[in-house]
Amino acid sequence: MTRNPERDRVRAEDARSAHWLRWGPYLADRQWGTVREDYSPGGTAWDEFPHDHARSRAYRWGEDGIGGISDNHQRLCLALALWNGNDPILKERLFGLAGPQGNHGEDVKEYYFYQDNVPSHAYMRMLYKYPQTAFPYQRLVEENARRGRTEPEFELIDTGAFAGGRYFDVTIEYAKASPDDVLMRITASNRGPDEARLDLLPTLWFRNTWSWTPGTVRPSLRRERRNDGVAAIAADHVMLGARWLYAESPDEVLFTENDTNRERLYGAPSESPYVKDGIDARVVHGDAGAVNPSQTGTKAAVRWTLTVPPFGSRTVRVRLCDREAFAQPFGAAFDALIAKRAAEADAFYAALTPYPLSDDARLVQRQAFAGMLWSKQWYHYVVRDWLGGDPAGPPPPPGRRDGRNHDWGHLFSDEILSMPDTWEYPWFAAWDLAFHVIPLALVDAGFAKRQLLQLTREWFMHPNGQLPAYEWAFDDVNPPVHAWAALRVYKIDAKMNSSKDIAFLERVFQKLLLNFTWWVNRKDRSGRGVFQGGFLGLDNIGVFDRSAPLPTGGHLDQSDGTSWMGVYALNMLAIALELAQHNRAYEDIASKFFEHFLRIAAAMNEMGDRGLWHPEDNFYYDVLHLPDERKIPLQVRSLVGLIPLLAIAVIEPETLEALPEFARRLDWFIENRPELRRAVACMETEGVGARRMLAIVGAGKGEHTEDRLRAILRTMLDEREFLGAHGVRAVSRRHADEPYVLDIGGTQHRVAYEPAESASGLFGGNSNWRGPVWFPINYLLIEALQQYHHYLGDEYRVECPTGSGEFRTLWDVANEISHRLIDIFTRDERGHRAVFGGNATFQHDPHWRDNVLFYEYFHGDNGAGIGASHQTGWTGLVAKLLQQCAEYCGAGTPVR
Repeated sequence: MTRNPERDRVRAEDARSAHWLRWGPYLADRQWGTVREDYSPGGTAWDEFPHDHARSRAYRWGEDGIGGISDNHQRLCLALALWNGNDPILKERLFGLAGPQGNHGEDVKEYYFYQDNVPSHAYMRMLYKYPQTAFPYQRLVEENARRGRTEPEFELIDTGAFAGGRYFDVTIEYAKASPDDVLMRITASNRGPDEARLDLLPTLWFRNTWSWTPGTVRPSLRRERRNDGVAAIAADHVMLGARWLYAESPDEVLFTENDTNRERLYGAPSESPYVKDGIDARVVHGDAGAVNPSQTGTKAAVRWTLTVPPFGSRTVRVRLCDREAFAQPFGAAFDALIAKRAAEADAFYAALTPYPLSDDARLVQRQAFAGMLWSKQWYHYVVRDWLGGDPAGPPPPPGRRDGRNHDWGHLFSDEILSMPDTWEYPWFAAWDLAFHVIPLALVDAGFAKRQLLQLTREWFMHPNGQLPAYEWAFDDVNPPVHAWAALRVYKIDAKMNSSKDIAFLERVFQKLLLNFTWWVNRKDRSGRGVFQGGFLGLDNIGVFDRSAPLPTGGHLDQSDGTSWMGVYALNMLAIALELAQHNRAYEDIASKFFEHFLRIAAAMNEMGDRGLWHPEDNFYYDVLHLPDERKIPLQVRSLVGLIPLLAIAVIEPETLEALPEFARRLDWFIENRPELRRAVACMETEGVGARRMLAIVGAGKGEHTEDRLRAILRTMLDEREFLGAHGVRAVSRRHADEPYVLDIGGTQHRVAYEPAESASGLFGGNSNWRGPVWFPINYLLIEALQQYHHYLGDEYRVECPTGSGEFRTLWDVANEISHRLIDIFTRDERGHRAVFGGNATFQHDPHWRDNVLFYEYFHGDNGAGIGASHQTGWTGLVAKLLQQCAEYCGAGTPVR
């Protein structure tokens, strides 16, 4: 077997024989404007800590930087700062618009690309594009403020900042010689026709832990003298120990403190002349007194002032390690080690996907994995301390006791977590994370499993069983997909490593029992299996804000909320059946989840005005219950009506043979509860290979089930409705010409198809899901279709696309949707990537066209990327789609 050094490092980390994950890309891309740093009376986090304060104000809960790394508790950080000689401030962090500033919500206004990474972070590479002219901060703010919701966002490239190639491509590479020896190489390439000045300032600093609690030991950085041109900085921390930063022949070394510049921000005296923005003052404004002449502090930068020739490059080298008085930290061995780690990364990914993929598809997959791995961030939030305040800090506003997250005082995070987007969403989100772990499991199943277990630990999960949603509102309700993710990660891990981690599955299952009970007790107000979940991640496809009290009064029976619980029950059933094959005691709980599912499916499919299925439309809808007892189906063709498709499970005959007690209980339900069994695909009916199926949307041979799957798919696969060129849309395109309008008491509530950003401000922020393609639901739909095919076989065919006259198996339909999603990123016959839309620079310029961005969602008609531009979290699912499409192709035509 060919040796795979990266795989060996992952195994060593899992076995705790080597701590390869002590250092990684855990430094946030944005810390300002987060809830953690918010001490405002009204909870206005964006206004409380704006970008303009970030260079001068010490953070309380974390740090940020460009292309940075830190240790796994973020005690010591290393990142790149730059200055082009024209900017009004040192470029130490990525700029973007706060939520209230953007015409479509928060939005990073920089171009950076995660090009490569491996699970141990033994090799990492990213690219940052830096204009040579003054960065247009004010123009970006003013022009986006001028534009309304119906206009496109004004981006950095629209300012002309990259015209004529007058910018730098700055490549940041890291390679580990050992777990505590990290090499950093920075290469600045001038893409323009004129020589240009550039300051490169790799910056080392300690997170400020000393300002909040009296008596905390302040760490230190100090210059160590050498005679060989190498600059050395010694770093001492009471917990981390000693580290040394070496830099190859810099022009100067600058020291200051990571303390707030109180004079600039508040007009009050600072603790010392040396404050957080002291290096900025020295470099940009020439203030020599702003840095410490004794060359000690808690923040330091090594500075090179370079002249980069036209179309040329300059490179600088830095090394952070645990070796004192390192005799030769640089030289030929330095670059050779980086080349070796890059080659090992190539070998790791080649072994991961030995299937037929085109070079372009491999590029897309590699960058998707890179984005996933760069998005691992250290997340620190101790809610009790945030609510109560620090001994040495200002007291929080009195309203905080009853405000955001006040009921989550138990939550204590000091963890590495997978973030949705390292700038726009630099905090964990429970339902996002469930999708992140699917592609992550392909490269590092151990990390994926730890992520899922983390959110069920007692310092995350609420004592009542609720999982925390996300930083802005832990109480919000997201779709319950944790069990689905746990089961998928378990199966991916078992396939890749040829062993089943029963202990992991059992641990997560035990905690999810509490969460399932919370859902049943809190969200089923009628007690009949119909759920009113709230937000559920689909905030803008409905008529109302479902997290708020309805403007009409009454309540809403949710098709998607109820279906998500059907999905949850089936996944818990599947986990229980798997565990029961190792411990027969789990047969009892498997029967309980079978009963739960039957009740949910029966409630969904009840005939008349009690159910959510509407036979006249062959679709599922939410039902509004008004105070006067009227019931109004909200006949919006949206994902709300497609979510029932996701509640599908197939049980293999050998499972029933191995678990006779469970099989006996199934037979009892089939015989004694006909009113329940009629609502689902009947367990009496055998599919392909004597398989049995449970599904809300029945299909095949079961009673009352023959036509529902076919009817819904007829709508879903209609290109005039849901099926777009690049996936299944969130809202049917028919609503472009026929908006849904609900008139209640003279007030009209309206939903129309909008393929890109929504013009509605109902939900605040991006408010973005009234038509675009959304990767998580598309991925789940693909899985559901594969499950249906597993039961129904090749004989069951549907027209795809509707009206085409071409009938396909459900497996082929799933593959068709997969390829449409993949085609968002891969080049078409013209060499264009749909994700780039009409941006000519991205489409044609050789320095841009192969740097892929993985957006939050995608234009429902043309596939252009929209929303958060580095949402490799759930959009990273494209890496898994490429993997499975290539695997199914076998030796056939490579996936393009």
